[in-house]
Amino acid sequence: MWKTLRIAVLLLVLVVVAAGAWLDRKASTSWQEPLWVGIYPINADGSPAADRYIDTLTDANFADIETFFGREGARFRPNLSQPIHVVLYPRSSELPPTLAPRASRLSVILWSLKVRWFASHASSVPGRAPPRVRLFVLYHDPASLTAVPDSHGMQKGLIGIIHAFADKSMARTNNVVIVHELLHTLGATDKYADGTGQPRYPEGLADPDQNPLYPQARAEIMAGRRALSETDAEIPDSLKDVIIGPLTAQEIHWTPE
Repeated sequence: MWKTLRIAVLLLVLVVVAAGAWLDRKASTSWQEPLWVGIYPINADGSPAADRYIDTLTDANFADIETFFGREGARFRPNLSQPIHVVLYPRSSELPPTLAPRASRLSVILWSLKVRWFASHASSVPGRAPPRVRLFVLYHDPASLTAVPDSHGMQKGLIGIIHAFADKSMARTNNVVIVHELLHTLGATDKYADGTGQPRYPEGLADPDQNPLYPQARAEIMAGRRALSETDAEIPDSLKDVIIGPLTAQEIHWTPE
């Protein structure tokens, strides 16, 4: 009897969690009102440089993210005047769980559960309403490393773990990464080839009908890079050099009403 009761309770919990995740995903891509996105800066390496950089951050540092979504949303749904609203929240002092490179499927599942638990308390700010999407941006001192760890966007829980450089000159590039992971939380998939990182044809190119095809003038956001040739690509300098392609728009439900 007790075993049956425990199983029933567990199944009920799983159903509640699954229903909550489904409702979150549906609400996040209904586009009936601006999607509230919270940015939580974190000093990733404990460096003074990252501390100083975080101290300078304001909502204005992320304004081009709103501009990008407004511009791209209008291309697919003209009545979508402000798809998202980005707000900077106080820094978090706690580091999120890390995911080892080439982690097993089970390890990824366990990591995602730990991240959701982390986000549930790390995003709580007394007196402020929680955002629909929570993006934890971990800033690194660029003097200490040449490349940041991989970033991740989770559709379940609407959570992003983003690694960025604590450098004013990299702010616009950081925002490209933030938007890429934000779109992952909304259901968008990567548009680049595994292993090479090269944008896939045609969905990974901003203009697959361009002639000649290369170099592309802009990048598709979920490809992450601007294709210069079949084998070469570069990270765009800012969101001005990036678009949302038709497949990505479909994935986040930017379909004509």
